[in-house]
Amino acid sequence: MSKKDNSVGIIFAYLNEKNRPYSATDVFTNLQKQHGLGKTAVVKAMEQLAVEGKIKEKVYGKQKIYFPDQSQFTQVNDADLKAMDNQISGLSTQVQSINQSCRQLDAELKVLQGSLTTEELTSEIKKLKEDCSGYRVRLQKIQSATNHIPPEEKEKVYKQRDVYVKEWKKRKRLASDMMDAILEGYPKSKKQFLEEVGVETDEDSKVVLPTT
Repeated sequence: MSKKDNSVGIIFAYLNEKNRPYSATDVFTNLQKQHGLGKTAVVKAMEQLAVEGKIKEKVYGKQKIYFPDQSQFTQVNDADLKAMDNQISGLSTQVQSINQSCRQLDAELKVLQGSLTTEELTSEIKKLKEDCSGYRVRLQKIQSATNHIPPEEKEKVYKQRDVYVKEWKKRKRLASDMMDAILEGYPKSKKQFLEEVGVETDEDSKVVLPTT
């Protein structure tokens, strides 16, 4: 079979399969990638098929439309059309169900891809066991130490701390009251006064008075 006859056969079979109107450009676009047909070859083949009466040709202005000869197809009555519609509806439902299943499987696949593999889990478990072993050793060292501070000694330190904090608050309040009294008649700002008398505040030393 020549290349020309092969092109005619391919296009004739394609038009009968699709059973809808096409221009030569449409057919070229749809078949060029799969069959490697040139546009000129497609135009000549469709014109030949129309001349031979194998397909029909309609002219709309400058454009030619080609479609299969409908007499070759079995006549379809209303009942057949309704049955086809029902079949299409059923197939559409199946397609939707399959698409939904595909989306669900795709989501599950992404979850699995983000999970650790068996080898990774084994490695992670091994690392955690090693960490736990290290913590046990440290705990044993702390428990066996002989330099623990007795509870009564801790209590004594906390009480001393409370005394110092109270005295700190008292002295800070007294100093603040004195500065406020002086600043009532002082012509400059508080910052300038502190600089002149050489007073350093807690803020200057970056210390914070404990709340308790």
